[in-house]
Amino acid sequence: MKKILVLGGTGFVGRHVCEKLVSAGCRVTVPTRQRPNANAIAMLPTLTVLEANIHDPTVLQVLVQGHDAVVNLVAILQGHEAAFDKAHVQLADKIARACQAGGVRRLVHVSALGADARNPAGLPSMYLRSKSRGEQVLHHANLDLTVLRPSVIFGAEDKFLNVFAHLQQFLPFMPLAGAQALFQPVWVEDVASAVVQALQSPYSHASMGQTYEACGPDTFSLKQLVQLAARYAGVNGGRGRPVIGLPDAVARVQARLMELMPGEPVLSRDNLDSMKVPNVATGHFPGLSALGITPAALSAIAPGYLGDRGPRSDLMLKRKTAGRF
Repeated sequence: MKKILVLGGTGFVGRHVCEKLVSAGCRVTVPTRQRPNANAIAMLPTLTVLEANIHDPTVLQVLVQGHDAVVNLVAILQGHEAAFDKAHVQLADKIARACQAGGVRRLVHVSALGADARNPAGLPSMYLRSKSRGEQVLHHANLDLTVLRPSVIFGAEDKFLNVFAHLQQFLPFMPLAGAQALFQPVWVEDVASAVVQALQSPYSHASMGQTYEACGPDTFSLKQLVQLAARYAGVNGGRGRPVIGLPDAVARVQARLMELMPGEPVLSRDNLDSMKVPNVATGHFPGLSALGITPAALSAIAPGYLGDRGPRSDLMLKRKTAGRF
C-alpha cells in the first residue's frame, strides 16, 4: 500500500484527490495548520490528519520521511509579490529539499495553465511568474517529477461558476472585467484523477519528467462562462442578466476597489494580468487523454450543481457534502 503525503489536501482540489487516493488503496497523510480545516476528509479510511506548519523546513522534512510520494496542491490566487513567492516558489524549494533529505523521489506538482518554466519573467502576472519559478525549482531538483497545469477548475464547491451565479441572483446586470479572456474549464474530478493516475500503473513511469495540460474539451470566453452560470442556475428564468464587458481602464479600477474590500477579492488586478494569457491548451504538452482520462464537458456537470440556487441551496450543499462521508 503506497503512502502519499498530500500538501494542500484540505482545499477544493485536495479533498477530491484525497478521496481518490484512498479509493485507490493508498495511505494518505494530510498536514494542516488547524485540524478543523480537514473535517471534510478526516473520516476517510487510511487517511491521517496532522497539525503542522509545512512552511517550516524542519517540520516538512519530518512529514516527508517514510512516504512513497508527495503531492503538492498548495496555491493562492491573490496576494502581493512576497505572498506568491512564499506559496509557489519558496515552498517548492522546501519540498524539493525535504524530498532529497528523506530519500523520496516521486513528486506530483499541480501548477497552472499559462505557466512557463523557460521564461517566467516574460509573463504578465505575479501569479503566473511565481508558478513558473516554482516549476523551475522543482525541475532543477533531480526528482521524479510530474507537473499538471490545469485551466480554471469547476465543480460543486468551486469559487468560480458559483460566484458568478450568485452575483447574478441580485445584480440587475453584470459588469465584467476581462470579458473576452479565454478559458478551457476542467472538472475537479478530472484533475484529481490525473494526480492519482500519475502515481499508478500503467502511467506512473511514463509520467515522470512530464508536464500535462489539464483542460476540458471546450473553450469559452469569460463572458460566455458568466452567461452559462446564470442559465444553469435558472437566474431570471434561465435568461440570466445582461453582461457588460468593461474597458481595460475601468476594469482595473473595479479590480482595485474589490481589493480594498474585506476578505478575499472576487477579482484582483493581478487576476486581470493573468487573463492576458489565454487559459487554453497550447498543444505543446500532452493532455488528460495521455493519462487515460476523457475530460468531462462543462455542460454535462455544471447544471447539476448550479441548478438549485434557491434560498436553501447553501444548506443543501452542506448536507450533501457532509453526507459523502
